[in-house]
Amino acid sequence: MHNYPHYPPELLTPEEMARADSLSPQRGVPGPVLMEHAGWSVARAIRRKFAPCRTLVLAGPGNNGGDGYVAARLLAEQGWPVAVAPLGIPRPGSDAAPAAARWRGPRVDFTDDQARGAELVIDAVFGAGLTRDVEGLVADVLRAARRVVAVDVPSGLDGATGEVRGYAPQAVLTVTFFRLKPGHLLLPGRILCGKTVLADIGLPTSVLDEVRPNTFANCPSLWRVPQPEITAHKYSRGHVTILGGAIMTGAARLAASGARHGGAGLVTIDASQGADVYRAGEPGVIVTSAPLEDLLQDARRHVWVCGPGLGPAEAHAALPRLLEAGRAVVADADCFTAFAHEPDAFRRAAVLTPHLGEFERVFGNPKPDRLSAARKAAERIGAVLLLKGADTIIAAPDGRAAINTSAPPWLATAGAGDVLAGLIAGLLGQGMPPWEAAAAAAWLHGRAAALVGAGLVAEDIPPAIKRAIAEITSNS
Repeated sequence: MHNYPHYPPELLTPEEMARADSLSPQRGVPGPVLMEHAGWSVARAIRRKFAPCRTLVLAGPGNNGGDGYVAARLLAEQGWPVAVAPLGIPRPGSDAAPAAARWRGPRVDFTDDQARGAELVIDAVFGAGLTRDVEGLVADVLRAARRVVAVDVPSGLDGATGEVRGYAPQAVLTVTFFRLKPGHLLLPGRILCGKTVLADIGLPTSVLDEVRPNTFANCPSLWRVPQPEITAHKYSRGHVTILGGAIMTGAARLAASGARHGGAGLVTIDASQGADVYRAGEPGVIVTSAPLEDLLQDARRHVWVCGPGLGPAEAHAALPRLLEAGRAVVADADCFTAFAHEPDAFRRAAVLTPHLGEFERVFGNPKPDRLSAARKAAERIGAVLLLKGADTIIAAPDGRAAINTSAPPWLATAGAGDVLAGLIAGLLGQGMPPWEAAAAAAWLHGRAAALVGAGLVAEDIPPAIKRAIAEITSNS
């Protein structure tokens, strides 16, 4: 799994972090104190991981550089051979200026030769709030470093998007402060940060009341998996109906298994063709060939999955009818081919689950800011959008977004997305709101895969979902 399992869920954009910093003095913690604590946290993290060695601090002119000067001073006091290579001079009156003035050790030129000669390079050039691409001299110097510890983020990494602007080094360790940023979780940022350490630098958590972040690391504190009441019956736990295609029958069957293991009381596959194939599957799944209009007469069939293995033509016919009937629809797979370049066709859906290519087919290229693109798409159609990937994004129409990091790489296997669509539907059927259902499903899906381990195939995921649910419900 990811390397920050117990960190607070709130993620702050660089702008929100700057706002939090600016509010701190009003709460009795001035900026220079925060900088001293930040530099101390960097020095402590380095001492815990490395033996003393020739260390070069690349210090930018802003607060990131100020943190670097403090770390340099504290490491030197511990006997480390440290030099600072400044890139510019801190602005007079800034928090970084006194930190730079307190550094009495060697100052060297900001060159690639200096970086190449160091055994450890502390990258304190630019923080997460990067305003321009890293290129030229700064890129050359960072490229020459053999082993990098980053302050806040590796320079060149956009803290809001996780994307590289120009060049960013691969860090072995990144030390950041107060709260993680989206760029620490979004790829490729998550990889470039190496091991991420989040340090408490004394910034009062009360600043969050004013900053009011709406981006989160997806974790069980954001949602609660429904627990059936003692009076529950199968219909009260939700009736999920999945439209099944005639050719790729495995997709609907995997979705059905995801819905059942996620807690749905009843699961039906509706297949106008190929019903006999479905009837040969799991005995607990109801199979029907009834016309869609007939099934829509039953109000208990509130949640539907449309798309997995269905075929584009069938999806094009079915999705509008389900939405017009006011059903909660999880739209997946062939729906995005059926309605390419027609985002408004998904208005009134509950949850959309495209991967990157499917998202682009409907909404356009989401890069370089996938988080913003997912948010805008969700707002446009008034539905939750789950953008699948190693760093799945779950965006709500009201602006909330969560980034999921529970998925191991072996989850990248055919059929895994079908299980996820069914799991979302199963949670919707039990009364979870769409954003919470999608976020919970993404986390449980990844956690179940992690519990299975390497060599996983899609059929392994549903039985492991109950183990993932048991983990979090036993701890609540």
